Formats: sequence, structure tokens, C-alpha cells
Amino acid sequence: MKEERKNKIEQTALRRQGNLTVILENIDDPHNVGAVLRSCDAVGIHEIYLLFTENSLGQEEFTIGKRTSAGARKWVDVHIFMDAEICFREVRSKYKKVLSTHLSEDSVSLHQLDLTDSLALLFGNEKKGLSDLALSHSDGNFLIPMLGMSQSLNLSVACAVTLFEAQRQRLEKGMYSENNCWPLENRQELLDDYLNRKHKEYGDGRNHTYKLEY
Repeated sequence: MKEERKNKIEQTALRRQGNLTVILENIDDPHNVGAVLRSCDAVGIHEIYLLFTENSLGQEEFTIGKRTSAGARKWVDVHIFMDAEICFREVRSKYKKVLSTHLSEDSVSLHQLDLTDSLALLFGNEKKGLSDLALSHSDGNFLIPMLGMSQSLNLSVACAVTLFEAQRQRLEKGMYSENNCWPLENRQELLDDYLNRKHKEYGDGRNHTYKLEY
């Protein structure tokens, strides 16, 4: 592996945000998932959750879309669940709050949220939105402010807008550098995993480790 490539992987692992994730419920279009994966990788998310409760898509049948998302798929782990209770129990074991994009009387603006907290951001089906079951697991609802005639965004766009607002807030607090709240040992473990994935891709099955440093 070239030194430049290795350094890029190291910096990616170093900047990962261990207290931020995305949950997608009943997404019909795999291309949307692919686009969300790219946004997640870009803002430092290392894993997402796919929950299927209302359609026939199963883990074996669901193929994550475009070739353009293939690179992101290598670096963002995807956890697939068919049971909401199990999914949210797993999420709650790692993340403190679940916030959903949903129009309701108590919805607040995206810009009012503290997106530097430990969060799972919940997005629903492209047409039907979130199910009542998923919403029952949410700690609050938010909206993306819109000033034009249209009052909705494509799922992947809405997710990207939300995630880059989270990135902006986290950059201001230095959470991609010295104030990263994810322990260095966790990011070191992630780096080792990333490097081993690449070496297996190159046909080298050996384990490789590099010390992660600022």
C-alpha cells in the first residue's frame, strides 16, 4: 500500500465520530442508501442502521446502489434489522438520543439542535415517512427550514443537509481533532480493521497495524 493511501486511511479513522449515526427505516430505493453512505463517510460516521418493518426487502435481497457509493460502502458499516425493538435496543446501547425528521407540533428547526451530542438521526421512507413504531422510539422531531414553494427534500438530500450541519457544529468544537469524544483506542481498533480490509482487497491476508497519532 502506498504511504499516501495509508496516511489517508489513518486520518479517516482518526476523525471518525463515534457518537453520531444514522437510522434509515423502510427505504425503498437502494440508490438513496448509497447516497446516504457517501454523506456519512464524508462527515465521519463509521456505521449506519437499516430497519425494514413494512416491506419485503431482506438482508440477502437488499443491494446497496450505485457504483459511486462503492468506496463509501467499504468504510461505513451497515447493520440491517427486521425487528424495530432489537434495532433500537442496539442503537441505544451506543447512542444517547434518537432524533427524527418528522412534521409535528413539537418539531424544532434543525438549526436549534445540538448535533455535537451523542445522537442517532432517524429518517423514514421516501413517500410515507416514518412509521408510528419508529416514532415511538424517538426522543424528538426536527425539520429542515425551507423558504421556497417546495416543503420537502429528497431523502438523501435531507440526510446530507442534516449531517453537514452536524459537521459544521462539530468542527467549531474541534471534535475532528483534539476534542474528539471517541476514545483513541476505539479509533485505533477501527484503523486496524480498515487497514486489514485493504490488505485483503490486495490479496494480502496478513494482519497489519499502525499506531494512530495526532
